[in-house]
Amino acid sequence: MSSIIGQVTSIRGLVCEVEVVGTRPEPKELLVLADHPEVLLEVATYPNPYTARCINLAGSAEVRRGAAVMSASGTISVPEGPGVLGRILDALGQPIDGKGPIEAPKRRSIYQVTRSNEGASGKAELLETGIKVIDFFTPFVKGRKIGIIGGAGVGKTVLTMELIHNIAKDDRQLAMFVGIGERIREGHELVETLKERGILEKTVMLMGQMHETPAMRSLVGLSAATIAEYFRDDERRDVLVFVDNIYRFIQASNELATTIGTLPSEGGYQATMFSELRRLQDRLTSNANGSITSVQAIYIPADDLSDPAVQEIAQQLDSTVVLSRALAENGIRPAVDLVRTVSSLLSPDIVGDRHYVLATQVQTIMQKYESLKNIVAIIGQSELSASERRDFDRAKKIIAFFNQDFFVTEDLTGKKGQYYTRDETLRGIEEILI
Repeated sequence: MSSIIGQVTSIRGLVCEVEVVGTRPEPKELLVLADHPEVLLEVATYPNPYTARCINLAGSAEVRRGAAVMSASGTISVPEGPGVLGRILDALGQPIDGKGPIEAPKRRSIYQVTRSNEGASGKAELLETGIKVIDFFTPFVKGRKIGIIGGAGVGKTVLTMELIHNIAKDDRQLAMFVGIGERIREGHELVETLKERGILEKTVMLMGQMHETPAMRSLVGLSAATIAEYFRDDERRDVLVFVDNIYRFIQASNELATTIGTLPSEGGYQATMFSELRRLQDRLTSNANGSITSVQAIYIPADDLSDPAVQEIAQQLDSTVVLSRALAENGIRPAVDLVRTVSSLLSPDIVGDRHYVLATQVQTIMQKYESLKNIVAIIGQSELSASERRDFDRAKKIIAFFNQDFFVTEDLTGKKGQYYTRDETLRGIEEILI
């Protein structure tokens, strides 16, 4: 630990200003209070050459005016190595599961430059999820990103947990779960589910939950990406990263930007929203060493798909699964909107001609169904033409076909979970379209 470099001169929420009298610390460098070295401050900006504007990461009440500050000689880092498997960490890489310290030979800065993805395999490798609607409309491809979009209470977390259950049990894949701004209850339920299914010991969990500061919530995604990069590059493994919820990452960064005093953009979000999101998404990628495949839940504020943050996230994903409140209220689970759900990976080169042709036919039928729904509600199905009635009936059968019981909800519904191979899904659709 170095000598005192300054003292706290002002405090506003999580932000404090330190008058620097020694060597000027760099942005992102960590400082600590001389009397409380466990209290971490991160240098954010310099309003003038002699004042460092810092973020009180954990919101400690020990930060007071006049407190002496020292350099921690480094940036935020996380442990690397197999010691993190089966553990739950916070954004600072500290264990929060009550199992004691993590045995790790080294720690890695969450801001370090990642390796180039040069040499990554161009061949698309399909991963089967066992969930009919996902495998059919948004094929799960190794090294790509899929988003699950929906408002509160429509099933984003449950669908994410089912994906973890179905995919993470494959010993060839290392699973990571990143909780950003979610409820403590949901984190506890996920831990218990993974423990019951025997998956927890080969999973890494990082949590920045709803009750934590926006600084901790905004950093946990970068901490998770750093650990994922270690397993991809050093251990040459394929990593599955599940994020719940990526919208909360933008929300936390926005809260932090407001606290620091930066001007927002026209939509009310921070002006740096695109670059911050892009910086995180670019790290969740593949290279010649291995792959990072991510599933990201996306909360829609007020069920508004046109929200600037939601649009920005969707543009950086390969596939988006849109969950519908109307379908959820009708008891259809997963409540996937079959018209709005899209994927750039649904092509003959990736899924094959048979799958692509069936998906195209189903999308055409579902679009026709959407246009006929209001007509049927007014004048009845009997007034439709023979071909319209046939397509309308097919659409209803397709909607019912994609209804599926999940393994992670067996205790709640009393119904046994179902797993469907991709071939079983395609055969089921062919039978409806005959």
